Amino acid sequence: MSLSDRLDSALAKLPPGALAVGYSGGADSSVLLHTLARSASARARGLRAIHVDHGLHADSAAWSEHCRAVAAELDVALDVVRVEVERSRGTGLEDSARVARRAAFARLLLPREILALAHHRNDQAETVLLKLLRGAGPEGLGGMRDLRGFGAGYLWRPLLAESRSTLLAYAHEYELHWLDDPSNSDMTLRRNFLRGDILPRLRRRWRDADAALAHSAVWARSAADFIDGEARKALAKMQGLDPATLFWRDWLALPDALRDPVLRLWLRELRLDEPAHFHVAELERQLRDSGEDRLPCVTFGDSELRRYRHLLYALRPLPAVPVDWETQWDGSGALPLPAGGQLELAPPQKFEPPLVVRYRRGGERIRPAGSAHTRELRLLLQEAGMPPWLRGHIPLVFRDGQLIAVGDLFFNSALVDSGTRIRFDPPAAP
Repeated sequence: MSLSDRLDSALAKLPPGALAVGYSGGADSSVLLHTLARSASARARGLRAIHVDHGLHADSAAWSEHCRAVAAELDVALDVVRVEVERSRGTGLEDSARVARRAAFARLLLPREILALAHHRNDQAETVLLKLLRGAGPEGLGGMRDLRGFGAGYLWRPLLAESRSTLLAYAHEYELHWLDDPSNSDMTLRRNFLRGDILPRLRRRWRDADAALAHSAVWARSAADFIDGEARKALAKMQGLDPATLFWRDWLALPDALRDPVLRLWLRELRLDEPAHFHVAELERQLRDSGEDRLPCVTFGDSELRRYRHLLYALRPLPAVPVDWETQWDGSGALPLPAGGQLELAPPQKFEPPLVVRYRRGGERIRPAGSAHTRELRLLLQEAGMPPWLRGHIPLVFRDGQLIAVGDLFFNSALVDSGTRIRFDPPAAP
């Protein structure tokens, strides 16, 4: 079966949708674009190409013109998009260019459209080795998926089972013209170092190294998919009423193979940062070793995990509460708070003299409506199960020196009898 036939067979298994080829002008993407341009099935779906100009090389404009000429010769519409590569990301120029390119693809992709990329078996071998050197688990060692959701549609890699020699043979057979990016010979880049130095050595000893690594990726991908399914089941059982909470003892009791995936799945669904492996190890240590009176906390990126009682909380750090802040509020309008959030009266009414609003300073007391005794606020918040890191963000409302409301948690009888309610919209996570 020819490469064209294999692509047509793979194309028939795709969900409905138009096709867009990520076309760099290099040999691999030139083969992919040429093969799909010759396919009646691909044409019938609607076929176009997208070229991303990273602006990192003096000849990048000429490369764009080359891509335009090839696409015109193949009668394929081409979109050329220029991106700005952020050089200060701290993850290297190679990774920054990839992030910018992916963002451009995602932005241009139409609903249900399928973006075809020309990654092949050799690329898969490089990816598996890179992931292995980063200490990845089954998900990373599974390498690149042939089809997955992306942007408004899908990302498709139909050439993952093909060797680069097969693609080059096709390119020479059809006398294709392609671009050679000089950055591909830069051995300071990790992938280039593997491609140009390490993998050739492996192939001299193990001729089928690329195929073996790709085969291992298939096994790892199957294991990763199974683990992901089990992790979703486990997460559903141990998540609190608040989705941002987890029963930490249940999490610790999970098998080693599930503990890390469950944590990462939970954080991804909350759109929070994912921790490094040493952060997870530190979290486990603190949860196992810290006494019940302690408040373990592990911070990474712009996220943190905190334990309080039987729950583990995932959150972004809240803004700091200004020391000794205090203001007057007549209740006629919403009151923005300096640590985020706001207070409102329902229904609005004007207090004369105005109310005084501030944060906790310690020692405050209130007699909640329905209670026969004045209670210490500290104890009320503990009994309510309010996590300690949130207590300082609750605004206190005073009238004539008397505490009449604690956010919208506790009110005294006078406020309740007046028919007035206070609504507290807490600060949103940054």
